[in-house]
Amino acid sequence: MNIAIYGYGNLGRGVECAVINSSDAELFGVFTRRAPEAVKTISGANVYHVDDIMEYKDDIDVVIICGGSATDLPQMTPELAKNFNVVDSFDTHAKIPEHFENVNTLAKATNHTALISGGWDPGMFSINRLYASAVLPDGKDYTFWGKGVSQGHSDAIRRIDGVKNAKQYTVPIDEALTAVRSGSEPELTTRQKHLRECFVVLEDGADKDRIENEIKTMPNYFADYDTIVHFISEEELMRDHAGIPHGGFVIRTGKTGINHENSHVIEYSLKLDSNPEFTANVLVAYARAVNKLYNRGDYGCKTVFDIAPCDLSPLTNEELRKNLL
Repeated sequence: MNIAIYGYGNLGRGVECAVINSSDAELFGVFTRRAPEAVKTISGANVYHVDDIMEYKDDIDVVIICGGSATDLPQMTPELAKNFNVVDSFDTHAKIPEHFENVNTLAKATNHTALISGGWDPGMFSINRLYASAVLPDGKDYTFWGKGVSQGHSDAIRRIDGVKNAKQYTVPIDEALTAVRSGSEPELTTRQKHLRECFVVLEDGADKDRIENEIKTMPNYFADYDTIVHFISEEELMRDHAGIPHGGFVIRTGKTGINHENSHVIEYSLKLDSNPEFTANVLVAYARAVNKLYNRGDYGCKTVFDIAPCDLSPLTNEELRKNLL
C-alpha cells in the first residue's frame, strides 16, 4: 500500500519511520502546509504542498493525517475523506461521536474508508477497556495516563496567543493507582486520578496571568484537573524536556462467582520512550486495515472497535493461527 503523510511534525516523522520499517507499505510522500523545499524528511521522501494533494489521488492508498486534535483534524479529516482513504489520531474524547459522524457522512458518500481516533488512547487502551468489560461485566474500569508528555495537550497550549513553546505532562496520582490495584473499586473523580503539569515558554511581552488562566480553564483539556503551570526559558525547555515519553495503565477490577466471592484485576500497561513514534506505528497498522476494508468495498468511518485483529497484521490468517493463536 502507498501511504501519504499529511502534516510533518513529531507524529509525521514517526509515521515515516513506521512506514519505512513495514514490509507491506511504501511511503508515497509527505504533504505539508510549509514550503516543500524547506522541509527535510528523515528518509529523503518527496515533499509536496497540501494544496497539490488532489494531483496524486490515484497514487495514494491511504492518507495518514498528522495534525492536532484541537483545530486541525476536525477540518482536515472530513475534507480529505471525500477523496482519500484516511486515518487520524483524533483524541478529544468528548468530541469523538461528533467527529465520527462528520467523517462518516463524507466517506460513505464518496465510497471511501476512514478510521478516526487511532493511537493508544483512544486506540489500544479503548480496545482493552472493551475486552476487559466484556470479560468482567460486574466490575469497574480505570484508566491512568503517564507520567508522560501529551502531544495533544501540549499542542493546545502552544496555540494560545503569546505562547512560544510548551510541554505538558500528565501525572497519575499514586494514591489513586494503589487504591484501584487493591480491588476496592474506589470512586475517583477526574481530579483525584491525575494532575497536569505544564512547562511554558512565553513570547516576548506576553501576558503571563492571562495565559495561565487560559490554560487552567481550557475545556476538555485542563478545566477538570489540578494544573500546575511553570514558565521557563526556551533553553530550559530544550535541556530538560526534549523527549516525548508517555505511557499508562488500563485497569478493570471485577467479581465472579454466585455470590461475587472472587475478585479479579485485569491490567494493560504501556511504557513508551517516544509517544509519537508508538502512536505512528499504531496508525500504520490501522492504515493496513483501512486498505483491506476499502478493497472489500467496506466504506464509511470506522473506529478501533470495528476492526478485526487479523486486519491489523501483514500476516495471513493461516500464519496468525499457526504462530500467534
